[in-house]
Amino acid sequence: MALLDVQNLTFSYPDSSASALREVNLHIEPGEFVVICGRSGCGKSTLIRQFKSTLTPHGTRTGEIFYKGTPLHQVDLRTQAGEIGFVMQNPQQQLVTDKVWHEMAFGLENLGLELGDMRLRVAEMASYFGLQGWLDRKVEELSGGEQQLLNLASVMAMHPQVLVLDEPTSQLDPMAATDFLHTLQRLNQQLGLTVVVVEHRLDQVFPMADRVVVLEEGKVLCDGSPRQVGQALAHHPLGVCCPVPMQIYSRVEGGEACPMTVKEGRTWLEQYRDKPQPPMEPHAQPAPRDFALEAREVWFRYDRHGADVLQGLNLQVPRGQLYALMGGNGGGKTTALSLFSGEHRPYRGQIRIGGQVRKRGMSLERGVLGVLPQNPQCLFVQDTVGADLEELLDELPLSRTERENRLAQAIRVTQLEGLLGQHPYDLSGGEQQRAALAKVLLLDPEILLLDEPTKGLDGCYKQTLAQVLRALTGQGKTVFMVSHDVEFCAAYAHTCGLLFRGQLVCQKPARDFFLGNHFYTTAANQMAREVFPQAVTVEDVVWACTQDK
Repeated sequence: MALLDVQNLTFSYPDSSASALREVNLHIEPGEFVVICGRSGCGKSTLIRQFKSTLTPHGTRTGEIFYKGTPLHQVDLRTQAGEIGFVMQNPQQQLVTDKVWHEMAFGLENLGLELGDMRLRVAEMASYFGLQGWLDRKVEELSGGEQQLLNLASVMAMHPQVLVLDEPTSQLDPMAATDFLHTLQRLNQQLGLTVVVVEHRLDQVFPMADRVVVLEEGKVLCDGSPRQVGQALAHHPLGVCCPVPMQIYSRVEGGEACPMTVKEGRTWLEQYRDKPQPPMEPHAQPAPRDFALEAREVWFRYDRHGADVLQGLNLQVPRGQLYALMGGNGGGKTTALSLFSGEHRPYRGQIRIGGQVRKRGMSLERGVLGVLPQNPQCLFVQDTVGADLEELLDELPLSRTERENRLAQAIRVTQLEGLLGQHPYDLSGGEQQRAALAKVLLLDPEILLLDEPTKGLDGCYKQTLAQVLRALTGQGKTVFMVSHDVEFCAAYAHTCGLLFRGQLVCQKPARDFFLGNHFYTTAANQMAREVFPQAVTVEDVVWACTQDK
């Protein structure tokens, strides 16, 4: 008997003309590791939120979901709370208490466990997840990766039968994401826990899965083993969402013996070892100009008596470039961006915008800076996406024709045509990112400050976003981007910097940056470095394999 059985499920949000889910049938057996993927807005998050009654969005639904053979709506909420664990995309949205041990005990207390049982479960989970030294720490002091691990431990303390996760690594740096996904694999293999995860980072999670389910426009497009799905998507637009070795193989050879992991990809590439090494064309770099953004010996802390988040930061962003600032969670990336935006001020050092020192109370003229925050919901103020965009335009000194043209262009490049009548909070995470980006683009700023702009976006739209950013830098505008997306930064950034413990420890052109790293690099580089040492991106490896072929 299936643990979760979805039968002919159709769902529509209020006032929406299109169904978010259409006749979905899905059976999840006990002990399976199932990955659900697809484009942003295809219905992934909407689907898995149907697995728990308290998280089901408001709307119209037909069809049925069964849990252990019983219709889910007949399963009492206490049973659902204990047996169906759910980990959200944003770790901060799930944290409700002040200290780590309080958080781990919170769900157990709501289930009505005795004090002795609660202490035992907290101790067991703290030991299993390595949280013993955290128990008295404040939740707000944890990094994003630590907060997400705490959420997982808190859910696991309730001994769930199935663990459902909605893009749990979207806000984690590559190292933290790897550790988190390996923890899920360990829970699945050692405890036999059923895992259902929605994820865009498929390079690592594909090999862990027993099954992969691909959604497109609310329907199930593919449902099979990772290799079967990889083959099915080889020549589909969604092929760019597959793991890097699969993408490279499908573009070079095709066929059935498709590598799925970096290890398998390295073995397959051995056949090209004796091939003459073609020189890799360097990424085009804009001509050196003055600096759009500068941080000079900047020191910053959030609390007067707290630790310094930035420690003598020196950072220069050339005008007309796409600059990607990378680094681990808690390293100070978002803090640096907030200083450039004016949200915070350093207690020592200088912040310069376009060569001008930013001082207390200084306001930049509109059109200089556009800021995309880490949480896109901060920008939404109206009940529909369309009204939200028009409200911003009303504040700009533009003629009617100019406003209409700018609105049409922003909608087109962010692909919001079918979403204008929806409430921003009813959108998926990736759709919210696009709606927030549209508001930033409407301002037509000279400098864009983007905090995790690819978070929640599928591989198809990332390519569109890259074209937008390239067009902006081609016009002489500057893009300063904080990101954990290694593949995106390698393919499209001009310059990459690495922030560690509040200091810039490395800044190089994108190709040189990733060639110099062993772990903090792309899957394509890890796969090809023994055969094509200069290859960094998928395009590099495909080009090297197919020259003179």
